[in-house]
Amino acid sequence: MPDWHCTHLGTPDSIGDSTKVLTGAADSLCKLWDTQTGKELANFENGSAVRTCGFSFSGHDVMYSTDKTMGRSCEVLFFDTRDQSQLENNSPYMKITAPDSKVTSATWSNLDKELISGHDNGALCLWDLKTGSMVEEIMEHTKGVNDIQLNKTGQLFVTACKDSTSKLFNATTLEHLKTYKTDRPVNSAAISPLYDHVCLGGGQEAMDVTTTSSRIGKFETKFFHMIFEEEFARFKGHFGPINSVAFHPDGKSCSTGGEDGFVKINYFDSQYFEFDFEV
Repeated sequence: MPDWHCTHLGTPDSIGDSTKVLTGAADSLCKLWDTQTGKELANFENGSAVRTCGFSFSGHDVMYSTDKTMGRSCEVLFFDTRDQSQLENNSPYMKITAPDSKVTSATWSNLDKELISGHDNGALCLWDLKTGSMVEEIMEHTKGVNDIQLNKTGQLFVTACKDSTSKLFNATTLEHLKTYKTDRPVNSAAISPLYDHVCLGGGQEAMDVTTTSSRIGKFETKFFHMIFEEEFARFKGHFGPINSVAFHPDGKSCSTGGEDGFVKINYFDSQYFEFDFEV
């Protein structure tokens, strides 16, 4: 049997052809897996929890971030999976240190030339991966950024934040473009590859779930028009906070993962494709 993580699992990421998956967890481990066989390909050990991880656009490189705790700085580490010595010796080819706050979400950008990171203080940072230096930092959120996802062209990205908002940004300049307001913490957000739609998932904090019904906990998946910033649909399905949302590449369905232990695939009916947003 594979040697799985022994505690809370962060947001995983899969390579473009789905042959490999990268996972990070609070057990201070980041692991690379073969999805067909379940075989562990690499095990990166750290001194603190892994908050976020991801593959580069090429699929050759991986990155993950560590926690800021017990005197340790928050770091983002980069590995080339084609270099076996890096994998075996846990020897990254580059490290980026986040000086003031820990990285809670991140994604590669600009064809692997840059990294966009979200932080627990609400900051968003743009990093040059040739030099490892910070290019830009903005403070558009007031609380921790839980998720960052690019659109299909990589020109825009959407955030999910504990301040009960999701925001749309230009991936090159970090210019703030749109805001999607809710009445609950937002844990994950995704942009449709088919329409100008943004999907949000979240809900009441997990520690309070046992004292609240699913209706009051607000565990629905919500849909907003990306341009007009208005909610036009929502659906239920989880009885705990939704921690992850993602559109299928063809835009005809979306998947949600919740604190209730379920992953659900939601196929859109014909009305969704016939829907015409009225201004």
